[in-house]
Order: sequence, then structure tokens, then C-alpha cells
Amino acid sequence: MKLVFATGNVGKLREASEILGEGFELVSLAEVGIHEDIPETGKTLRANSLQKAKYLYEKVGCNCFADDTGLEVDALGGAPGVYTARYAGDDKDFNKNMDKVLYELSVLESESRMAAALGLKTKPVSRRARFKSVITLIINGEVKMFEGTLEGVISREKSGNGGFGYDPIFIADEFPGQTLADITEEEKNAISHRGKALRAMAQWLHEKA
Repeated sequence: MKLVFATGNVGKLREASEILGEGFELVSLAEVGIHEDIPETGKTLRANSLQKAKYLYEKVGCNCFADDTGLEVDALGGAPGVYTARYAGDDKDFNKNMDKVLYELSVLESESRMAAALGLKTKPVSRRARFKSVITLIINGEVKMFEGTLEGVISREKSGNGGFGYDPIFIADEFPGQTLADITEEEKNAISHRGKALRAMAQWLHEKA
């Protein structure tokens, strides 16, 4: 089955192709002549995912899907959330994005230590976080949505050379002591938020066939 994936991220495209496996041919935005940024003006991951999929379907008129993924850090009130890709600016520089998350957590921890030193009641700063992915599939005009979540913590520094995005600072519960950029692509795909959503989508497509 041929599906257009609303992404220009080669890492995402490769990951999706490996997870969906045989029987699916994924086509990138560039391959269907779309080079502009697809609008993402929603206030939730679901809204952005749906917006991107509808935009793509109206442009190319063929079966397609879009995902919106967000990193939610508890101590930051759920940020970056829908601003995950642009957390440090519109240039979508993930090194800057990661630096901003690490800096903000370090500031909170410093403030907590200072409060404790003054004898004030304070709670330890939680580094708990999660990735959430929402995929919207439009096939023959029918809209279906699939979700996946990966729980973990934010590391204290970047580690690893694999993956993409925030992978070098995210430690999944399934691989304590290693970031997503430290583990293999196969290990990551087996547990990832996007992988869970993609497998749910693939299962639905197989059952529908």
C-alpha cells in the first residue's frame, strides 16, 4: 500500500518504514512536490496531527498520514508540548531545544536547593517526562487516529549518537541509564511512542484489507 507521510524528516521516514515493514510504500513530501511547511496552528497534538493530514490530503488527493509528537516534561508544566520542534526558536534546532530543556531543569533544581538551604519546604524537582505521538490517517477519505506514549526521564546531559530530535536527553523506563540515542534503532522502534501508534495503524489497515 502506498502512503504519503507528512514529513520531511528522513529519520522519521526511515523509522516509519522499518516499523510498518513489507506491504507499505512510504512516500515523502518532497516526492509529491510539497516543499512548504505544513501549517501547525492547533493547541493540541491531536489538532495538529489532523490539520497536517487534511492539508496533505487536499493537496495530493491520495492516502496519507501525518503525526504530531510532543515531549512533555512534568517539572516544566508539560512543556515543550505542541512547541516541541520549535521550543528554542522557529529554526527547529534540536540541539538548542535540548539545551533549553536541560537549562530550565537545572534552574529549577538550583532554586530548590537554595530553598532547602534556607530551611524552606521544597519538593525534589521531578525529571519525569514522556513522548506522545498522535497519527492521523486519511484513507479513501476516511479519517482514523492512533496514539502512542513512551514514559521516561530527562537525563542530565546529552548522550549517544543515534536517533534524532530529543533522543540524546530522553531515558526510557525500559532502558534505564541509556538515552534513546544510546540504544539501537531496533530497540528504540520496539518501545517508541511513534512505533506504538504506527503499529496500531498498521494493524487497523491489515484488518481493513
